[in-house]
Amino acid sequence: MDISSVKSAIHTVSTVLEIPAIIVLIVAVIIVVAELGSVIIEFFVDRFGRKLNVTKVLEELSGKTGKQMLEIIDANHFQRKQKRAFARLLGNEGLSAEERRLFAVQLLSEEVARQEKTLYITDIIARIAPMFGLMATLIPLGPGLIALGQGDTKALSDSLLTAFDATVSGLAAAGIAFIISKVRKRWYQSDIDAMETIMEEVIL
Repeated sequence: MDISSVKSAIHTVSTVLEIPAIIVLIVAVIIVVAELGSVIIEFFVDRFGRKLNVTKVLEELSGKTGKQMLEIIDANHFQRKQKRAFARLLGNEGLSAEERRLFAVQLLSEEVARQEKTLYITDIIARIAPMFGLMATLIPLGPGLIALGQGDTKALSDSLLTAFDATVSGLAAAGIAFIISKVRKRWYQSDIDAMETIMEEVIL
């Protein structure tokens, strides 16, 4: 196999990959727009004006029965999934102290796993979108350079337009996905810290 055959094979592979790379970018942009809408809704529905005062909750829970604790938790600004977790914990009054502690650890692990699942898609897009954007940028430049050598300015401009669009799409998708992940991670870490602190009081 001579060098020209190798070059031809590589060119064929890169040409074939152009459309899949562009499709991945389009899908990434659509997902990021949906996730952006989701995080805005999450903020206004579950976060806006709903700051949890952990110290106040701990004072209210001190010395209370399981039913009273659940009423206090329901009255405070916990997330709906957190309230369900506390309801599951407080609903098992027959468990020993050690069993309650282990169950609390399991509930925290389930909440962390749910949060990681929510963050997974934007974390992935933040990593792969620039890669596919670069791929979809470089592939059209080959035909564009050939067109430049042949004096075909229209083909060159079309190739450059595709390349620039791919770059902007990839970077925009990655940047927005990164911001969404960072914002949600900050929210979710605060939720987990609050849950862990309150559960230590509940299982006593």
